[in-house]
Amino acid sequence: MDAMPMKAYASFDKYLAGQKPAHQRIIRALRRFVKRVEPKLTESVKWGNGCWLKGKAFVSYVYSGPEYVQFGFVAGSRLKDPKKLLHGGGKYVRHLRVFKPSDIDRRYFAALLRHAVRRG
Repeated sequence: MDAMPMKAYASFDKYLAGQKPAHQRIIRALRRFVKRVEPKLTESVKWGNGCWLKGKAFVSYVYSGPEYVQFGFVAGSRLKDPKKLLHGGGKYVRHLRVFKPSDIDRRYFAALLRHAVRRG
């Protein structure tokens, strides 16, 4: 069976517009959050998902899944996660599950994002 083709988006705005409305609210909240915590990161689209870069280094991403939005970290397996909120079983990538904007634990998410930027 062939893999489904990945949808291409020309910009983060186009990626956002292509998501279902409930997820758009979450992604907009995460976008504002990232801009506030790490304003030097640049937005991009990689592998069909919205993401944030430090220079050319891929630091964080959002993925709109069926039930929730993933706020993920490329080197997430190397982040300190005392609350054990990061999910994922791969060698590197880990993500937080965000079901609604109020799930964004600003203090904890900020600590993870800052750590990811330092490691990036």
